[in-house]
Amino acid sequence: MLEYSASTLVTMTSDVSPTARTAGDAPAGPARVHEATRWLDADEQRAWRAYMYSWMLLEDRLDRELVRSTGISHAYYEILVQLSETEGRALRMSELAERCLSSRSRLSHAVSRLEERGWVRRQVCPEDGRGQLAVLTDEGFAALAAAAPVHVEGVRTHVFDQLTPEQVAAVRDIGETLLAHLNTQAPEPQPRR
Repeated sequence: MLEYSASTLVTMTSDVSPTARTAGDAPAGPARVHEATRWLDADEQRAWRAYMYSWMLLEDRLDRELVRSTGISHAYYEILVQLSETEGRALRMSELAERCLSSRSRLSHAVSRLEERGWVRRQVCPEDGRGQLAVLTDEGFAALAAAAPVHVEGVRTHVFDQLTPEQVAAVRDIGETLLAHLNTQAPEPQPRR
């Protein structure tokens, strides 16, 4: 498993330098093309790398714990959560893909695996007879209910137990700011079970 420390993150900031030069003192490679690039300073680079690697490690840890304890991957868990939080526990496949930040083909494959387990079923959309709905079955809801405590304990242990109340507020503020910038169509965040 990869481990990242503060010293690793500092070292990484010096790997790419906007002032890199060739032997003839001309800008090296892409630096010529990207003269207007707004490079990250050392503090910004450290913040970015700390955020990026901690998020990657957190995602990996939560996924491994969930799979080990329940046999459900984090991606499948998110599909079940999204379906459980909608009226009738059903969503159009296209909307479910958007909510899960997945391509339609990847979501279709995942839903097929969940169908094999009896946790989701597909049905024709009654409004137009063309679209397909993914519907959470009672068995799928039971699987989600069994997995939720594992997921919540992982989030509590690896995130909230590590932060002060002020840091939690800052994380929320940062997350909401980035969500507002990155996706004005993002669904309202739902509380996790």
